[in-house]
Amino acid sequence: MQTPSISAAALAFVLSALTEGESPAVPVADNDVFPTFTDYITKQVGIDKEAFVEASTCLSWFYKGSKKAPPAAAQPIAWRMPVLLEPERDCPRHYPGGMETARDDFAKKQALLAVSLTVYEFALVADHNDDQQYNAAELRDLFHSLSLTYDAATSPRAAGATLTARFDDWYRTRNLEEVMHGMSALYERGYRVTAHDRAELDRVMK
Repeated sequence: MQTPSISAAALAFVLSALTEGESPAVPVADNDVFPTFTDYITKQVGIDKEAFVEASTCLSWFYKGSKKAPPAAAQPIAWRMPVLLEPERDCPRHYPGGMETARDDFAKKQALLAVSLTVYEFALVADHNDDQQYNAAELRDLFHSLSLTYDAATSPRAAGATLTARFDDWYRTRNLEEVMHGMSALYERGYRVTAHDRAELDRVMK
């Protein structure tokens, strides 16, 4: 008796039906949370870089007018980005209080840039395998490092919103204590700043 044959397409359908609903053996990568979090931070980094360059330019301009050498931190920044500022016209208007107000604003802009860059580094470190996604284990570790409750049933949109809201809190208060605590917690679990992370940090700083 001839054995009935089954087409490749039918076989694929049967196998799909048999395996439907089974849990994967490895944590599934979440393709939305990582870009949601990192894109949100890099957008702020770009804003902070521009603001910092403008503050640095004006502070240097005020020092030049006073015949004093500016501090090393206020030397012109070698970032390849357009600066639409005309110091003679714009700096006195932006800083009517002169060099003192420019110095205060420079320190503030420097602190804000430090926050956004440090949080970006933290977000990169949390991607343990550098695949630009957070799998379930990475997302759990990230949340736990921040003393946040992680529920695997949480939607990527909600998880991303939680992380961006936390970034906003850190940025508003200019407080990196929780970030550094979270970084330490990730390090205890074997996470590290990788060559890929350093290259990405260099990229956003250019």
